[in-house]
Amino acid sequence: MRYLTFEQRNDSLILVARVLLMGLFILFGWKKLIGFSGTVAYMASTGAPVPTISAFIAVVMEFVVGIAIVLGFFTRPLALLLALYTLGTALIGHHFWTMQGMERYANTINFYKNISIMGGLLLLFVTGPGKYSIDRR
Repeated sequence: MRYLTFEQRNDSLILVARVLLMGLFILFGWKKLIGFSGTVAYMASTGAPVPTISAFIAVVMEFVVGIAIVLGFFTRPLALLLALYTLGTALIGHHFWTMQGMERYANTINFYKNISIMGGLLLLFVTGPGKYSIDRR
């Protein structure tokens, strides 16, 4: 029976981590794409600058960049870019410090989830995509 080496296990786990980390972005990026007019309206409601452009950026960053990272394509720079985007969405979309009651509570959770996701993206920036990626081909 052949066992995986430490490096092979790490590469497999990095692939799983990329897929799990990007699942959220791809799912919600796709929803933003197919419901683009609703996405624009939502962007306007959050006070995002130039809602149509903000919606377009959201679709590209979440759906397109999400798929690229799953495939391991330009992983390091895209992970860093997506970390910065995630910080921006936390600050624009989850400004809990201006809210009260349950709205504040829910947005506090979402704000800190974004910060946690940033941690995973920064770790991916440092570790790279692993062996199972387009970057390694």
